[in-house]
Amino acid sequence: MRRVTVLIISCAGSFALFSSPLRAEGLQESTKKFVYKNGSGQVTSVRIIHHYWKKPIVHPFAKIDPRLDPKLTRAATFAQERAHADSQAHCWHYVKHALVAAGVINSYPKTANAAEAGDELMRSYGFKRLPIRDPYAAPIGAVLVYGNRTHGHVEIRTKDGFVSDFHSKNRCFYPLLAVYGKFGL
Repeated sequence: MRRVTVLIISCAGSFALFSSPLRAEGLQESTKKFVYKNGSGQVTSVRIIHHYWKKPIVHPFAKIDPRLDPKLTRAATFAQERAHADSQAHCWHYVKHALVAAGVINSYPKTANAAEAGDELMRSYGFKRLPIRDPYAAPIGAVLVYGNRTHGHVEIRTKDGFVSDFHSKNRCFYPLLAVYGKFGL
C-alpha cells in the first residue's frame, strides 16, 4: 500500500510539473511578445508573428528575345552547368568563360573587375546596352552588371534566375548599372 501511495504522489507531481507551460524564471507570459534572456543576461523580447504570406513571391520566367544572338542562351546554359551552390567571389571570371565557351566572344576579356565588364563588352565585343532597368525583365542570356563605388557583380540571366559563379533565383543586391546583349547577325 505504501508503494502505491508513493507512486501516485510522484506521478501526480510529475504531471503537474510537465503540464504547466515552461518559462524562464522572472519572465512574464505574453501572447503578443516572446520574452527571453539574451546571451548577456538582459531580458529582451520580440513580436510574435501570427500571419505570414501564404502565397510565395515568384518572379516571372525570362523570355527569349529573338533579336539577340542565340549563343547568349548557350552561354547561360554553360554558366549554369559550371555554377556552384554558393558564391566563389569570381563572378566575372565564370561569366567570361561561359561567353567564350558558347562562342559569343572570340577572346578572353582583359578586365579584372566586374564593374568594368559592360564597358569592355561594348568596346571590344559588339555588345549593346539594352534599355532595361529591371533585372527580372532582362531576356535569357543578357549580361547584367551591378556595382557601386567599392564592389561589382556580373551575371547572366537564365530562364528562372541568374547565374555567374553560382545560381540564384534572386537578383544581386548591388544597384544595377546596365543590361547588355549582343544582337544576332
